[in-house]
Amino acid sequence: MYKKLNTLIGLVLIAVCVNGSDLKKQASTSLEKGINFFYSININGGYLYHVTPDLKIRWGEGLKDENTIEVQPPGTPAVGQSFIRAYRVTKDKTALKAAKEAAYALIQGQNKYGGWEHTINFKNISHKKVSFDDNQCQSAISFLMALDQEIEDTLVLNAVEKAIKLMITAQLDNGAWPHIYPEQGNYHDYATYNDGGINDCVRVMLEAYNYYGNSMEIEKSLKKAIRFIYISQLPPPQSGWAQQYNEFLQPAWARTFEPPSVCPLVTVLNINTLIDLYLVLDDDRLLEPIPDAIRWLKEIRLENGKWARFVELGTNKALYYDRPRIRCETLEDLHPERRTGYRYQLDLEEQLNDSEIRYNKALKLGSKGLWEDEHSVLNKAQITERIEVLSEQVKQVLATQETNGAWITKNDRFKKQMPKGIRWNGQYEVMDRISSEVFNRNIAILCEYIELSNKLEDDFK
Repeated sequence: MYKKLNTLIGLVLIAVCVNGSDLKKQASTSLEKGINFFYSININGGYLYHVTPDLKIRWGEGLKDENTIEVQPPGTPAVGQSFIRAYRVTKDKTALKAAKEAAYALIQGQNKYGGWEHTINFKNISHKKVSFDDNQCQSAISFLMALDQEIEDTLVLNAVEKAIKLMITAQLDNGAWPHIYPEQGNYHDYATYNDGGINDCVRVMLEAYNYYGNSMEIEKSLKKAIRFIYISQLPPPQSGWAQQYNEFLQPAWARTFEPPSVCPLVTVLNINTLIDLYLVLDDDRLLEPIPDAIRWLKEIRLENGKWARFVELGTNKALYYDRPRIRCETLEDLHPERRTGYRYQLDLEEQLNDSEIRYNKALKLGSKGLWEDEHSVLNKAQITERIEVLSEQVKQVLATQETNGAWITKNDRFKKQMPKGIRWNGQYEVMDRISSEVFNRNIAILCEYIELSNKLEDDFK
């Protein structure tokens, strides 16, 4: 029986290798063309979110000029990571050159504190503040550290060291990170989980710990962050976390539609951050806050199967707020700008299920066993199955690529940029656009397909 099964697997592998060889060549050509095109539209080495095919109109968060790049994903650091991955797969010197120039663009915009805001304007480099919102400063550091593993470059290493020093300096006494550094005298000074702020900071410090060991007091910073995660978890029966906390460790107002509350999404993210820390530091205490958090999340699910973004302290009732601090009873009562532009209800089922599975594996396998499980090498059958799935995605990537290497999103529909002082009220624009997000996604698909195809061919030999 086993002999027949092995023979069958062997025949499948032969078919995949033969039929996939042409597709792999096409994928490799597509990857090279895509890298070359996207590199050709850089701005001083950096990138925005969108540009029209004629390169005349550019967007980041709003319309941007030809002197500005985005730091916030899917902008420059995210594109730079795509270049690094392509280089690792193909050893294409253009991909490495593009990654280095993206790094130099970020280094040019690294401010006096050692970090970044969400954009860099090369005509007017800002040294006002550092933003930990939306993975802005964090993504830049992650990219520079990743590139530092590939090349020896004093400029890159110095920028990394300066950025890690910033992470430690900006960390609050309680172990958290603020929304913005240095102090602004408002809610930006608060310890902020919103949009994964603290979670991304912890991720950066874990990456730094894995890359550089305990140099630059990285482990001390991680232990301070752990303490904050512990002390900021609210007591039962609402054993979750808030989006932001004031200096008295109280859930606090941020923007006028972000009330003090318990936040399911923040809670799911913190569960995974605790497990990430457990994988590296191997401390069983990191798992202790998780069961109560999972229980609370299951209890407060809405009737429609989703979760409220904000849950009222003490009652578990969903909260909806419009500007300025106007409480609404239902989603339908909100102004279109709030109802459409902000996720007041979220589908967290898959994320919660995955987190619970991961937690149970941690209990069963321990930190070393969980790490091995999450980093296990696929066997031939698993590789074959994954390649078959990726093949269809690769064909779609090939079909949508222009002859010059660009991927153009046809008739892209997006919110209209309103004049200053005029509130958006449901207006949209439709236009063909080239997207950094689409580029990053397609590069990831092509790279994974080529990687697995190479591995399958090597194993089959």
